[in-house]
Amino acid sequence: MMRRPAALLALCASLVLSTQALAAELPQAQAAELPQRWVSAGGALSEWIAALGGEARLVGVDTTSQHPASLKSLPSVGYQRQLSAEGILSLRPDVLVGTEEMGPPPVLAQIRKAGVRVELFSSKAELAAVDENLKHLGQLLGAEQQASALSAGYHQQLQALQAGVKQAQAGHKVPGVLLLVGHAGAKPLIAGQGTAGDWLLGQAGGRNLAEHQGYKNFSNEALAALDPDVIVFSDRALADEQALQALLKENPALAASRAVREKRLVSLDPTLLVGGLGPRLPATLQSLAATFYPAAKASFAQ
Repeated sequence: MMRRPAALLALCASLVLSTQALAAELPQAQAAELPQRWVSAGGALSEWIAALGGEARLVGVDTTSQHPASLKSLPSVGYQRQLSAEGILSLRPDVLVGTEEMGPPPVLAQIRKAGVRVELFSSKAELAAVDENLKHLGQLLGAEQQASALSAGYHQQLQALQAGVKQAQAGHKVPGVLLLVGHAGAKPLIAGQGTAGDWLLGQAGGRNLAEHQGYKNFSNEALAALDPDVIVFSDRALADEQALQALLKENPALAASRAVREKRLVSLDPTLLVGGLGPRLPATLQSLAATFYPAAKASFAQ
């Protein structure tokens, strides 16, 4: 009669051990199913991947992926809108990630046909897009909790910025601003409504003087007539002082603008304007806001 309870106890112990073994094996199996070799075609996405601890999985990036600096040592797959299937497939990736800006579509179709996962993300200048992108990346990397924490921190930084902007605007005029995107200074495009540049200016407390949609060329005279209080310039070929000097040389009418006369000119990294909102933006916005409201600079101390 004593044998049956002993047998039941042995069976229960065996089931417990089996369950524990399965529980231990499950995370390992799930980790094995996650993509291990990544190609990222989008600067902001590449930055988020690095922030989530996934940089070691990157085997290739596009030309807009410049941060962190360590990404520059990885093989380049070209510009995100002009990808080559051959170049990407030669890196033997498990997954290609990019935004809806990534292409061309026939190349993406060829990559999918070769058995590589293609995961698309949003490039919209919206906080909801940041949240969704981080959630998606967190799932692919097995870093959901970290992604959630990054998302919450991002919101907190922008909320603090908006509080500072509101305080500054209570006692100071909202500056009229233009954001110019050029190549060695020539024929700059003005960031209009609905662009990432427009979102940046608004978040930093500026009033975008450009009322058109998208990015558009303007004549020198039209630029000068807008007479911005501040000019934010971004150049795809040059940086900082070199970019500024090229801009003024190629667009001499700007010299008459209030922004140039008062030397309220700000350089902006062009990679911040492509591929969606990235992790460096809150710090950039703090810097822009301090330029827009110099008398309230203390409100934007980082």
